[in-house]
Amino acid sequence: MFVNPPLSEELFQHIWAFRLFRQDHLTTITGEPVEILHPGVLNHHGGPDFSAARIRIGTALWIGQVELHLRTSDWFRHGHQHNPQYGRIILHVVFIHDMPGKGIPGVPCLELQERISKLLLQRYEALRSLAPFVPCAAQAAQVPSLTWISWKERLLAERWERKISSLQSWLLATHGNWEEVCYWAIAQSYGIPVNAAPFLQVAQSLPYRTLMRHRHQLIQLEAFLFGQAGMLEAAHTDAYALQLQDIFTHLRHKYRLQPMAAHQWNWLRMRPAAFPTVRLATLAALLGKTTHIFSQVLEAKDMTALEQLFFVQPSAYWRTHYRFGQPVTQAQCPGRQAVHTILINTVLPLLFFYGQQKQQKYYQEKALHLLQQLPPEKNNITHQWALLGVKQENALESQALLQLKQYYCNEKKCLYCAIGAKIIKGV
Repeated sequence: MFVNPPLSEELFQHIWAFRLFRQDHLTTITGEPVEILHPGVLNHHGGPDFSAARIRIGTALWIGQVELHLRTSDWFRHGHQHNPQYGRIILHVVFIHDMPGKGIPGVPCLELQERISKLLLQRYEALRSLAPFVPCAAQAAQVPSLTWISWKERLLAERWERKISSLQSWLLATHGNWEEVCYWAIAQSYGIPVNAAPFLQVAQSLPYRTLMRHRHQLIQLEAFLFGQAGMLEAAHTDAYALQLQDIFTHLRHKYRLQPMAAHQWNWLRMRPAAFPTVRLATLAALLGKTTHIFSQVLEAKDMTALEQLFFVQPSAYWRTHYRFGQPVTQAQCPGRQAVHTILINTVLPLLFFYGQQKQQKYYQEKALHLLQQLPPEKNNITHQWALLGVKQENALESQALLQLKQYYCNEKKCLYCAIGAKIIKGV
C-alpha cells in the first residue's frame, strides 16, 4: 500500500504539529472519540515523536507522548515493541491503518488518511521549503536599533522569568537551601539541551550534603553519579568500570539508592564531548573541587573568577574515553564554551533570582552586567539571525533572540512582537 501523493514522515509530523487536518468527530480505529487539546512538542532526538501532548480519548484526559507513522505496521518495522522508551505512548497516529484488528496492543490508534487534503500534500512541502527562518526575514534588519535594544531587554526578562519560576519551586522544595538549588540547576545545565531532565533527576536523587561527605574521593563521586544514572547496570569489562560498580554497590546499599533507567539518556546527534558520560564525569570533578559553590558564586568579583570556579577537567579515564570500554586516542573535554553555557543558563539567572528574593539590587545588576560580558552563543538559531543582519554583541542579546524565535516567531505571534508591530506599522 503506497501513500499517494508522496508523504514523508517529516511532513506528516508537521501536519500533526500544526493540525492541518479535519478535526471534527475524530475517533480512534476502535470508535473512541478523540479531542486534541495540544499536539505536543516535536522531539528532534531519540524516542517518541512528540512529548507533552494533551489529548482527550473517550472521557479521559491523557498527557504524554505521541508516536507518528505513515503505516501502523511501521511500529514493528522500527522495532518499537522492544524499546522501553515507547512504553508510555498515549496515542499512535498513522496516515494509513494497514493492520487488521486493533493495532498496537494497549495503545489507541488514530488514522488520518481521509482527513488530510491531497492538495495540501502536494503544495505543503513546496511552501515549507520556501518558508523563511522567521516571518519578517526580509525586514528584520531594517527595524531601528532602538526598537531592537528595548525589545531584547524585554525578551531576556521573559526568558529569565521562565527560569526563575523553576528555581522558585526548587527553593520551596529544599526549604530555602540555596546550595542545593544551585547544585540542581548546575546539574541540569550539564545536560542542556537534550539531557537536562535526566541530569536533574540524578541530582535530585543524590542530596548535595551526601555528595559533599565524599568529595575528597573523586572515584566515589563518579560512582554516585554513574550509578544513579543507570550506566553501571550494564555488564562492563574494563577495570575502571568494574571499580565503579563495586563502589556503587556499597553506596547504593548504604544510602538506599534507586538508580534511574539508562534508556532515558539521549545520545543521538551530539558531539562526543557532549555525551552524558563525559558531562557526568565533569560534574563529578566540579563537585570534588569545592564546597559551597553558590557562596563562591556570590563572592566572585568578575567573570574571570566565575570561569575559574566552573572550569574543571574530568578524571584521567575520561580524557581517553567517551563511553565505557571504548578508548580513543584523546577525548575532547568540555571547554570554555561549556562553562559559558552553564553561566548563561544557570548561574547568572540564579544570581539574579537571589538578588530578587533578598531585595538586593546589587546581585541583580551584577548578573546582568556579567551576562553582557559573555560572548553570544553559537548555534544554528543565532547564526540564522546573523545571516539576516540581526547580529548579537553579547550573551544577553543571543538569549533574547533565542526567546524571540521560540516563543514569537515559531508561533507566528507577530502582533505581540515589537519588531513585528513596527514592521506592520511601517519601519
